[in-house]
Amino acid sequence: MTQASTNAASPDAKTQLDIFRRMVRIERNDDATRTQIRRGRITAPYYSARGQEVIPATISALLNKDDKICTIYRGIHDMVAKDMPLRPLWAEIMGRVDGTCKGKGGPMHLTHPETGVMVTTGIVGSSMPIANGFAWASLLDGSKQVTIAYFGDGASNIGAFHEALNLASVWKLPVIFVCQNNRFAEHTRYENGTSVDQISKRAIGYGMPGYTVDGNDPFDMYAHAHAAIERARAGEGPTLLECMTFRFHGHVFGDADNYMTKEEKDAAIAADPLPRFRQKLIDSGVATEEQLAKLTADIEAEVADAIEFGSNSEPPSVDELRRDVFAEEIPA
Repeated sequence: MTQASTNAASPDAKTQLDIFRRMVRIERNDDATRTQIRRGRITAPYYSARGQEVIPATISALLNKDDKICTIYRGIHDMVAKDMPLRPLWAEIMGRVDGTCKGKGGPMHLTHPETGVMVTTGIVGSSMPIANGFAWASLLDGSKQVTIAYFGDGASNIGAFHEALNLASVWKLPVIFVCQNNRFAEHTRYENGTSVDQISKRAIGYGMPGYTVDGNDPFDMYAHAHAAIERARAGEGPTLLECMTFRFHGHVFGDADNYMTKEEKDAAIAADPLPRFRQKLIDSGVATEEQLAKLTADIEAEVADAIEFGSNSEPPSVDELRRDVFAEEIPA
């Protein structure tokens, strides 16, 4: 695992608090989603990323509103970290007309261009070539925008990964490939499906920097993400960040996660980065217990408001079945 250099960027107190806010927003939203499913108020597939909050929270704290992210079907935490509004997010999860895709996309196909959440794809690994497209557009218009491609460790083994990294390097695209390595590709352990011990080593074959980062440490994440984003904005091309983490739940809600050992799961939960970072903020004087409690309460209120909004939104009408399918409908 790489170490940041002695002159590596470090988040100031305001940024640390912003990272924590985004982490709590992810965690509270995730907990509420799982609760609503258990209560029978939502019938939908759900992919919890609990335990992975640090990665998108830290990266999003470094992004501008018009910077873009492309993520995957188990990437709701990436969207929440980018400050996607929760009302249309919940309406979409509930299949209602006020959702981001008018209730027709569901939790696997959320999008919100206003906050840079461009694409959520259900095809493993496809976030990367799509991100290249947005990065190419940024290069053409000189906007200095960067694009983040989020994906999991399993996606590093498909063709889209290799093709996207190669082309990004050839064209020096302003894109950062962020592998959230939670050690399990769906139901397959990392070592049973990946031939290399560190995904970051694959970057060398495509002529770009590659780093294996502690994805549960906001300071290590910040140092490496800052360098990658600055490199992209300066026109120096892409970076591959392999961010090591652990998911606390199975691949999909209801998955018994028997492929995880009890010992490794218990150890990961005991090292939960959220309470650990919370205590660090208090110990270092960045925030008080009362300030963090108020921040958490405000986020809980935001989530509760979004749930109520989604619940009160109407289902899509029958007319929506044929709307947005073609630019101009062609009669049979």
